[in-house]
Amino acid sequence: MRPEYLTEEAIQKFIQSAFAEDIGPGDYSSLSAIPEGTQGRAKLIIKDEGTLAGLEMAEKIFNAFDPQLEVELLLKDGDSVKFGDIGLIVSGPAASILSSERLVLNCMQRMSGIATVTHRLTQKIIHTKARLMDTRKTTPNFRLMEKWAVHIGGGVNHRFALYDMVMLKDNHVDFAGGIRNAIEQTKKYLEKNNLNLKIEIETRNLEEVREVIEVGGVDYIMLDNMDYAMMKTAVAIIDGRFSTEASGGITEDTLLEVANCGVDFISMGALTHSVKSMDISLKAF
Repeated sequence: MRPEYLTEEAIQKFIQSAFAEDIGPGDYSSLSAIPEGTQGRAKLIIKDEGTLAGLEMAEKIFNAFDPQLEVELLLKDGDSVKFGDIGLIVSGPAASILSSERLVLNCMQRMSGIATVTHRLTQKIIHTKARLMDTRKTTPNFRLMEKWAVHIGGGVNHRFALYDMVMLKDNHVDFAGGIRNAIEQTKKYLEKNNLNLKIEIETRNLEEVREVIEVGGVDYIMLDNMDYAMMKTAVAIIDGRFSTEASGGITEDTLLEVANCGVDFISMGALTHSVKSMDISLKAF
């Protein structure tokens, strides 16, 4: 099941914008070198190991560029792959295959890299209650694909953007004049503007955790950059009254320790901003 943000309209808007950037008035290399009417076939070759993501997107890209292209999916998103696996075969007008090739590869390589890391890290904490979650630390204009890849890899999507959830970070709290002011002003604003949004607030120490509990009115409490002892104490103080998110400087090496604190979610910006793309190519045959 797709996340809510993955509407067909949003996907097609992304595809058309990406084609406008990459092709512009025309792919003159393919148009000039390949005789009109030439037909061809090409296969998507996996040259790495990991979790595949973006096959559904690839089919949409090929079809959006030229409805005459026929795509045979040999694998599916979320499959584990190894060197030499074939993800799909595309056939039809040769120039169309070449014009859409790079967008397919750019999406799939990046998405598969993200899905691979997400799946690996998710498996490390699968026996705990914690769920791995992404952030807004994404590539501008590519967030749709990156969050889709996290979803395919088994992670949880945090808010998609600034408009679908309120997150009161440390700077919000400081500029608002403290936790109480930040929460109360937020609730007034949401009510005045008839907005039904969940509220999360960041805490930096146990004093702030206690103050949030006293004020109430939020859905999630973020435990930011806390060490193991402080985070475990914070979870005990909250005692299930609010959902908890651990964030800040969490690495693959510290992930399990954080999960063992009893938090509900662990957010890692590294899922989208620090991954290595999977090596994938498209070859004519």
